[in-house]
Amino acid sequence: MFTMSKPKLVSSTAAPSTPLKAALDKNEAVQHTVERSADELLVINAVLKQEVPTQVQTGEVAQALQKADVLEERMQASAEELGKVNDALKHEVAERARLEAALAAAKADLAMVKSPTSVGSGG
Repeated sequence: MFTMSKPKLVSSTAAPSTPLKAALDKNEAVQHTVERSADELLVINAVLKQEVPTQVQTGEVAQALQKADVLEERMQASAEELGKVNDALKHEVAERARLEAALAAAKADLAMVKSPTSVGSGG
């Protein structure tokens, strides 16, 4: 006999630095939950197909097994799609961090140029 584990949302202990990072963290947790649920459904289907006699796998039982197969495939596809979305979000988070660092450096440079005590002002 097998037991199903209760899906858990994974959360980081550190507070996300941006709303985009928070969305990424939540998406990754959801992706993990969907993947685990799909894996568990695959196990359930395998056990049912193995344990339910073939002659009983007709009518509503056969339809239920077929729908479970379709649901498992849909969940796997959703997990893969979430993975692609997460990759795009990771890229966006990294790009924004790079742009924020460049902006901070530009602001610092501008502040030095505007400062009356800047080096080379003939002071």
